[in-house]
Amino acid sequence: MTNSTITDTIAQFFTHYPSRTYTKGELLVRAEEPPEGVFYLAAGRVSQYDITPTGNEVVVNVFKPGAFFPMSWAVNDTPNHYFFEASTAVTVHLAPAADAVRFLQDNPLVMYNLLSRVYRGVDGVLRRMAHLMGGDARSRLLFELLNAAYRFGETQAGGSVFVTLKEGDLAKHTGLARETINRNLQSLKAAGLVTISHSGITIPNISRLEDLLGQNL
Repeated sequence: MTNSTITDTIAQFFTHYPSRTYTKGELLVRAEEPPEGVFYLAAGRVSQYDITPTGNEVVVNVFKPGAFFPMSWAVNDTPNHYFFEASTAVTVHLAPAADAVRFLQDNPLVMYNLLSRVYRGVDGVLRRMAHLMGGDARSRLLFELLNAAYRFGETQAGGSVFVTLKEGDLAKHTGLARETINRNLQSLKAAGLVTISHSGITIPNISRLEDLLGQNL
C-alpha cells in the first residue's frame, strides 16, 4: 500500500464522522480538559502549544492536513496538557477516541504510517532541543524558519520559498522575545537572506540559510 493509498484510507475513515470548521485563533482543545475526540485535519493548520509560568505561549507542534490528534490521549489515556488552536481557517472531522484506536488496530499499515510520522516529529523535537541548549538566538530563529519552509513553504518562481509566518508566530515557536526576533530578522533581511511582507516571509535561497545555521551551532 502506497503512502497516497494510506492517506486516502485515513481520510475515508474520518469523513464518516461530523465535520467542524474553526476560524483562525479558535481553540479546538483546551489544556487540562479531556478532548471531545480525535480530530482529523482536513484543511488548514493547527498549533499545539503550552503556556509558560510567565504567561508566554510556546508552540511545540504544528499539524497540517492529513494529521489526526491528540493521539497520546487517545491511545494511552494520557491527560492532555496542551492547547490546540487554529492557526488558519480550519476544517476537521471529529471521531470518538475508541473508534480511532480501533481503526489503527485494524489497519497495521496506517499504524506504521502514524509511527513513522511520530518518529519524524521526535527527530524534529530533538533537533530543536539541540538549538535551544547549544545555540544562540539566531540559530533558534534559523531553525524555525527552515523547519517552517520544509513543512509548509510554498515554492515560488525562481526557487524562493514563502512561509506564512510573522514575528509573533516565530516568538511562540522559539520562546524568544518579539524584540529579539525582530532584531535578528532585520539582520537576515539586510544580508539578503529573507524578505519580509505583511503576509509572511520569503526565503530566496534555502541553502544559504542552511549554511548559516551550521555556522551558528
